[in-house]
Amino acid sequence: RDGSEPTWAEFLQDPSRFNNDVSYFLAPEDLVELEEDALVERVLDSFRRLFPLVLLATLDEPIAEIEAYVAQEFPELDEEEEEEELQPLLPLPDIAAETGFSQAELARWVAAIQRKRQAIFYGPPGTGKTFIARMLAQHLIGGGDGFWELVQFHPAYAYEDFIQGIRPRPTASGGLEYPVVRGRFLEFCQKAAQCKGPCVLIIDEINRANLARVFGELMYLLEYRDENIRLAASDQGFRIPSNVYLIGTMNTADRSIALVDHALRRRFAFIKLEPQYMVLDAFHRKNGAGFDPAPLIEVLREINRQIGDPHYAVGISFFLRDVLAGDLEDIWRMEIEPYLDEYFFDQRDLVKKFTWEQVASRLLPGGQSHG
Repeated sequence: RDGSEPTWAEFLQDPSRFNNDVSYFLAPEDLVELEEDALVERVLDSFRRLFPLVLLATLDEPIAEIEAYVAQEFPELDEEEEEEELQPLLPLPDIAAETGFSQAELARWVAAIQRKRQAIFYGPPGTGKTFIARMLAQHLIGGGDGFWELVQFHPAYAYEDFIQGIRPRPTASGGLEYPVVRGRFLEFCQKAAQCKGPCVLIIDEINRANLARVFGELMYLLEYRDENIRLAASDQGFRIPSNVYLIGTMNTADRSIALVDHALRRRFAFIKLEPQYMVLDAFHRKNGAGFDPAPLIEVLREINRQIGDPHYAVGISFFLRDVLAGDLEDIWRMEIEPYLDEYFFDQRDLVKKFTWEQVASRLLPGGQSHG
């Protein structure tokens, strides 16, 4: 202040004596990226923030009114307001203790996700793909203001569901209008753009959908993250926020990784999960209430040798339960036997070899049944 500017007290005595000009500048490149609803919200928010100046210029005693308005509209500015709530931390040692994977392996997976910003965990059923994806998502957002969400793909999932599409909507006059409606990913990105920290979208069973059709222009943006493109349905600009990460899970028993579009494969880091017998062993030696996992591991190894294809191996997550002995018969009869019955549909002797009646004596002390 060089003395030529009015003091705050002088300004309050008569604001009309001063030429006040308040403006809000939005860069052209940012303007073209905004969808109509977002632009309207931005304009409304600007007026909302500038309204105290209207009170200042029009009221004889504006201070009390301004304080009341600010307290109502901007409670975060209250000195006594609690600090912004951040996501809880989930350190890698805690994940290692929970899953049995080594910290070094978990750190490599996190580094791959951070480097590529999109990764897929793939493997046969029961290898813990979704479980580890959820835990790593929480690790990535820990300590920040971000969030993670999960969406599950299926054969009918389409571009209109994930990106955007025209959806009929009834009008007040009884007719129909056809607005362009944002899909799950665009909604996620709009929400993530309001955060500073990482935001993670988990796409469960990603390979069950027609990925090239569902992703559309996203295929380009996954590789060129800093670029902005126009979306087909609305001709609006879109760019993936830099804090958005994608983690997919892929069940190789449903569809081999070799069948996934090559262009998509090179845009993701692929992390292979196989049945980790040592994880099963460590889990039950720590939490298993005296259950000896060694016979179960021996039977699982034998089954997977008979299957002979790592894409269809029986995983260990079926058996990661604190008190397994009481549930083991039901798990075997209702989950393992139906899977083997389908896989060995033309080898009935093998199916019979691994029924509960045949393996119970090997899995439980004395071969007792808990059913």
